Amino acid sequence: MARAFWFTSAGESEIRPAQLPSPSQDDVEVRTLYSAVSRGTETLVSRGEVPVSQHGLMRAPFQDGDFPWPVKYGYLNVGVVESGPPHLLGRTVFCLYPHQTRYVVPATAVTPVPDAVPAKRAVLAGTVETAVNALWDAAPLVGDRVAVVGGGMVGCAVAALLVRFPGVRVHLVDTDPARASTAAALGVEFGDTADCDLVVHASATEAGFARSLELLRPEGRLIELSWYGDRRISVPLGEFFHSRRLTIRASQVGTVARPDRSYAERMALALDLLADPRFDALITGECHFDDLPEVMSRLELLTLCHRVDYAAADE
Repeated sequence: MARAFWFTSAGESEIRPAQLPSPSQDDVEVRTLYSAVSRGTETLVSRGEVPVSQHGLMRAPFQDGDFPWPVKYGYLNVGVVESGPPHLLGRTVFCLYPHQTRYVVPATAVTPVPDAVPAKRAVLAGTVETAVNALWDAAPLVGDRVAVVGGGMVGCAVAALLVRFPGVRVHLVDTDPARASTAAALGVEFGDTADCDLVVHASATEAGFARSLELLRPEGRLIELSWYGDRRISVPLGEFFHSRRLTIRASQVGTVARPDRSYAERMALALDLLADPRFDALITGECHFDDLPEVMSRLELLTLCHRVDYAAADE
């Protein structure tokens, strides 16, 4: 038996018992050490704002239940393999699994966490994977001037990767002045900057989208990472978009943005990149698994990554 977190209705959730299947020789049984809340997506799930047309596409890999509720949803999980093939036994692994104390999945569904990456930081792997995919779509060039609009988990992960590019000047743009300290920890500048070659938008707001277009120079490119759920937004296609011949491109982690890379290779790369301790700046809160329903009731108050600790949670 295990215990799992479920969204049950608008703003409501609970922890339920979960019956584990008997693992086959090709499966692993994992005891969870940490999971993390994907604030933007899980807020939409909690509110029941996943569009009907996207119910299939938005399913998490190991989701139980159907949208809107009740649904077991999540995809940032780090644990220890307690049963499985010899090469994985005892290994710390990442899996796109919901918030649950232990689980059984195919061995191919887990990715070993490199020794240089602490388990506490490895919960960011799914977020960094999204950032990797966005930069494959964006294809920044040496010397580019880049703004990341929206200093949430994904936006900050994108900024943390962009700062590694030679000659690239990166600005993190956010309406919350508290993000200035996060930007400093990541080694990027904070605040607006004009004449950008590239803007990555991750604020999921209409105002952020409009500001992203304003920051671009002629022939500039905007990579849209935001997920709006069932909300409709107004996009200003006159003004800067039209006169400056701007380009807007969507980036979504459900498709690997490079034909020469697989999902497994992308995830392994994301975990390798997490050896950089600057990513610790993205983890801004922690709770115990038993407190998760109370934490989820105030999702809008969370800042960046909220980590969930499973110490003794399955006892």
